[in-house]
Amino acid sequence: MIVPKWRYLGMGVGILFLVHALLSIHPTYRATTSPTRFLPNGASTYQPAPYPPDSAIPELTGVRKIPTADELRYDELKDRRRANAVFVVLARNSDLFPFLDSMRQMEDRFNHWARYDYVFLNEEDFSDEFKQHTQAMTKANCFYGKIDPDHWFQPDWIDEDKARKNREEMIRKKVIYGHSVPYRNMCRFNSGFFFRHPLLAQYDYYWRIEPSVKFFCELNYDPFLVMQDQKKVYGFTLSLYEYIETIPSLWATVKDFIQQHPEHIAEDNAMGFLSDDGGETYNKCHFWSNFEIGDLNFWRSQAYLDFFDHLDKAGGFYYERWGDAPVHSIAAALFAKKDQIHFFDDIGYRHEPFQHCPQGDAHTRGKCWCDPKNNFDFEWYSCTKKYTGLF
Repeated sequence: MIVPKWRYLGMGVGILFLVHALLSIHPTYRATTSPTRFLPNGASTYQPAPYPPDSAIPELTGVRKIPTADELRYDELKDRRRANAVFVVLARNSDLFPFLDSMRQMEDRFNHWARYDYVFLNEEDFSDEFKQHTQAMTKANCFYGKIDPDHWFQPDWIDEDKARKNREEMIRKKVIYGHSVPYRNMCRFNSGFFFRHPLLAQYDYYWRIEPSVKFFCELNYDPFLVMQDQKKVYGFTLSLYEYIETIPSLWATVKDFIQQHPEHIAEDNAMGFLSDDGGETYNKCHFWSNFEIGDLNFWRSQAYLDFFDHLDKAGGFYYERWGDAPVHSIAAALFAKKDQIHFFDDIGYRHEPFQHCPQGDAHTRGKCWCDPKNNFDFEWYSCTKKYTGLF
């Protein structure tokens, strides 16, 4: 049988390839026969390295590793300067889901990195459902407290016949919450007792949050440190006129206190926010207290304790319908210097039916999602112009 010549040629090439492959194991032979030996000086070939697993990805020189969300939380909590502060929530078990809406927004806008505690207060025991859902919403600590009945319910020394007749008159006049004893309990508690609860004893500053409110803007700074570093005692976003039908005798009671305790009245105070005639009459302006950031030690001061005791003995929380908003506002305006009250104009906030929406650069910086034209500060019944006019 005659074997074609091309078959011998193929066998020879195969033998040469096998010999080359075996010799390539030796580094000297491999370097001598490498194609890069014949490239011009400075030239090279590109050989992509195999992609390592995630845990082995090296940091690029000069490029900072992007931290995870958890790393940010724990690093900032450990290293960042913080105030001794807390969120205060007065709520019932039935407020759970409306409050979760508020809480989710606060966590998204601020507290996911700030990690300030929450204290929840209720006239009854909180349900397990309430505790589980609220604690699951935050990495911060949550504490749940029951209000002392003496701090919540109408005192025995109130003349109930007189109080009932006045409630009936308010119903006839269609005064908002004019019929409600629980609403009056809440106003009295917020005015004179919330800061005395044992769960708040360890804190210096608080931020009050209510169910069904909105926070429109991201916060890239700490409002509590603003309060602490600038020695502020009261912070607000909204101010307006009070319904005079709810507080007909409040200012007369306040004037009696001023006469009895002139030592408590601060120099350079904010009386101009409260009165247009030097204190003779009350113009009904007050800070809306459903949003307030405050100094707990201000409410614990002797001036405020004396003030609340004076108001409480007058019975106006039940014979009329004195709210904690005018009570807090009057106290802050009289017992603190005017520059110790702070307008948080860069915090977007809504409590039905009013809202404050930051303007201009503040709106952009906060990535706010409210309409700047929908801003209660522009309305005639806002008192914010009176506050800013003090300076």
